[in-house]
Amino acid sequence: MSTSVTSSTIQTSRVATHVLTSGPRDATPVLLIHGNCSSSRFYEHVMAQLPSSIRAIAPDLRGFGRTERAPVDATRGMRDFSDDLAALLRSPELDVTGPVHVVGWSVGGGVAMQLAIDHGDLVKNVVLEASMSPFGFGGTHADGRPCFADFAGSGGGTANPDFVKRLAAGDASGDADTSPRKVMNSFYYKAPFRLDQEREDLYVAEMLAMAVADDHYPGDMTTSSNWPGVAPGKRGVNNSLSPAYCNLSAFANIDPKHNVLWIRGDSDQIVSDTSFFDFAFLGQLGAIPGWPGAEVMPVQPMIAQLRMVLDAFKARGGNYRELVLKDVGHSPHIEAPEIFVDELVRFVGG
Repeated sequence: MSTSVTSSTIQTSRVATHVLTSGPRDATPVLLIHGNCSSSRFYEHVMAQLPSSIRAIAPDLRGFGRTERAPVDATRGMRDFSDDLAALLRSPELDVTGPVHVVGWSVGGGVAMQLAIDHGDLVKNVVLEASMSPFGFGGTHADGRPCFADFAGSGGGTANPDFVKRLAAGDASGDADTSPRKVMNSFYYKAPFRLDQEREDLYVAEMLAMAVADDHYPGDMTTSSNWPGVAPGKRGVNNSLSPAYCNLSAFANIDPKHNVLWIRGDSDQIVSDTSFFDFAFLGQLGAIPGWPGAEVMPVQPMIAQLRMVLDAFKARGGNYRELVLKDVGHSPHIEAPEIFVDELVRFVGG
């Protein structure tokens, strides 16, 4: 089974959005939201495998892929992204009737949660794939409280500067540990998984297509007197993930008629209770000197935080299922596509 995937750009009331689509217009609509340092094309192979009973819609978020380079106001948390998608779903050109099933991968999971919170009429059910914590990324206690008043340890300054430099320079090599290709192969998947060369080159090209600037990735930053010395700015993607601006705990209060499938790998190094992208965990390992200790700056329990919010959603009458895939990293739809497609089709009733 193979379904054709088409590309178009739709001008909405907010941004010119590049979007991939597959399946008949009258089929069950499923919105696929990519994560950070990626694009809609990371879902293209999944779209090609879906049955004709599903209409897949995969947009590039602002500043990613081929969507307009509109700036990200980080003080709105995920809302610049989720409001863009709401405008897309309401666009006559897209021609979507009724609510859509929403799939959000990594940061896209946070966007999916924000979309369900603010635009619940557009959302039917939600798939959270290797989703970020509802309390943002970095610098929180288990209950979501910030470790420091200035939210040190989160925001634009947490991105590796050499990785950012290589993105901006269009570095497609795989030699350095901080090259986009090496980062993708080391952290998006669990070794020894490896894409074929053509798809690997495609994904690297999509990473390099994203906008790299203070208004985009990773965003601006401020210095801090608190460890590790950086605090969030107010612009760009990584600041929008900071708990200073991003709190999705209201997802627990969305319409309990929504069903939620939480699918993740057991070997995820990015979204984890021991994330290699969390300054506190790196400090605990001794990789970043001066860590003030677990009482002051604990490792962020990202998985436990999401489970806590989903348990609160369930207590209100909602329903969720957590599916953990063995020997899978941060990208279930890429590492275990057959399982992912089967679960998705079953979940949306396709």
